[in-house]
Amino acid sequence: MEYNYIKSLHLIFVITWFAGLFYIVRLFVYHIEANSKPSPEKEILIKQYKLMSYRLWYIITWPSAVLASIFAYWMLFFTPTGQAWLIQPWMHVKLSFVFLLYLYHLKCHQIFKQLQHDEVKYTTGFMRLWNEGATLILFAVVFLVILKSAINWIYGVVGIMAFSILLMLGYKFYKKVRERNQS
Repeated sequence: MEYNYIKSLHLIFVITWFAGLFYIVRLFVYHIEANSKPSPEKEILIKQYKLMSYRLWYIITWPSAVLASIFAYWMLFFTPTGQAWLIQPWMHVKLSFVFLLYLYHLKCHQIFKQLQHDEVKYTTGFMRLWNEGATLILFAVVFLVILKSAINWIYGVVGIMAFSILLMLGYKFYKKVRERNQS
């Protein structure tokens, strides 16, 4: 019974962690776009995006990451079920993706700090692609956990990558059509 409560709390905080990661990158896109606006719109928007990013990052995303990690550690090392999962090959692959998620989170933190200090080092196009990183990690982890196979998760990730490529091609096509219609 204890394991199910811990697993539920872990899942809740994983969901809020991902929600924070998805939204923070969207805020990065809006923040970067605001730099090309005329004054005073630019200053008003940037001030608002800084505040929104700060609150999201420190009130939702970071606490969710920490709590998801605490409950994962508790589940894996202090319950018999978790200890049994640790010897499974799929869990090793999953933990590798979790490590990539931590790296992704830390890179988002670096970008967050740069934007808070008015350092714009990335384009909105890069940020839109960057946002797909968390999506790919999420898909890989979910397929691993559900299928419990160190190999079958690949089909799900390849599928989402193909879907992402189709979305990007559709976006580029729509952008060209829109630009042509504006001319």
